[in-house]
Amino acid sequence: MKESLVYEKSFKFAMRIVNLYKYLCKQKNEYILSKQVLRSGTSIGANVKEALQSQSKKDFLSKINISLKEASEINYWLKLLVATNYIDNNISKDILNECNELNKILTSIVKTTKQNLNKVEN
Repeated sequence: MKESLVYEKSFKFAMRIVNLYKYLCKQKNEYILSKQVLRSGTSIGANVKEALQSQSKKDFLSKINISLKEASEINYWLKLLVATNYIDNNISKDILNECNELNKILTSIVKTTKQNLNKVEN
């Protein structure tokens, strides 16, 4: 069975985050912020994967909402890394674009799922 688009994108994003984590540790000797980046950036896909195996629409919505929160958090950490010169604009531009795209997709999924749940409940 083919994986979902949001799962594929979040997995690719997680791979970039792992590589960013390695860069921050090895090249910049940064270990505190890098752990936050690793945790929130890889959590998006993990929660999407859980959502795809959810037991109900409400469970699905809960997991996707967690993914959306993590995507918002990683956006903050990436902007902070740029502002503090741990990563430059060239590195951050692509990864921030990917992050914003994931945010948009997840927001759309949350909105649509909520609408569908409201239709069922009414």
